Amino acid sequence: MSVFRIFFNIYTHRELIRRMIQREIVLRYRGSILGMLWSFFTPLLMLGIYTFVFSVVFQARWGVENPLKTDFALILFAGLMIFYLFSDTITRAPGLVLANANYVKKVVFPLEILSIVSLGAALFQFLINFLVWLMFMLIFRGLPPLTIFLLPLLLFPFLLFILGLSWFFSSVGVYVRDIGQLINVFMTVLMFLSPLFYPISALPAQYQVFILANPLTFVIEQSRDLMIWGKPILWQSWGVYLIVSVAIAWLGLMWFVKTKKGFADVI
Repeated sequence: MSVFRIFFNIYTHRELIRRMIQREIVLRYRGSILGMLWSFFTPLLMLGIYTFVFSVVFQARWGVENPLKTDFALILFAGLMIFYLFSDTITRAPGLVLANANYVKKVVFPLEILSIVSLGAALFQFLINFLVWLMFMLIFRGLPPLTIFLLPLLLFPFLLFILGLSWFFSSVGVYVRDIGQLINVFMTVLMFLSPLFYPISALPAQYQVFILANPLTFVIEQSRDLMIWGKPILWQSWGVYLIVSVAIAWLGLMWFVKTKKGFADVI
């Protein structure tokens, strides 16, 4: 099956994908008293805690001129939104097929949409986090720069990158059940190797190369540039990131399609 045929199949099932994303979002909060309101209150509480801990207790600064007490929290949360979008999708990936084993033996069901559904649910939480961040930004700093409207364009290759990895790990998770635990450990390491709690410039020059090699670094740094500092996208770097992300998405999908033939035998 050609890659174009696969993407056409995904497109034809767009209504099914939309419905499954809605169901996934509802299921995450089913049974709780506040329900989906937790998706709003959780980032609101986190941002409030970050503001108090880093700005009041530690009096942390990001190296900007005339910083406000809330600046560090806004800068930190802008990066964490990107990280959570990545980690939420990838940590769920190894269990996607296993959690939907009833679909595996249905010949007409396109299993490759499971990763898209997972990413869609993570995007919903990302949008909620963004609205909370924007509310704090408007209250404490005023209107964000106009470059913030370029954020969807910046995130497009990042979403392809996440999707490719999700396809790969959701397939591997069927055959190697330990991959889920390994990814959880890796995410903890990746969090501290990403420029979330510190600027890259705070590191010695010989260590900066390792942070720059992190695939999340470019998106985190550029997101802050667009959302807070009003700097444009580095288009040449974005173009390279797009090419790499398209390749990873294609390879991840091809791997998934090739290996899904054996899912029924394993499950």
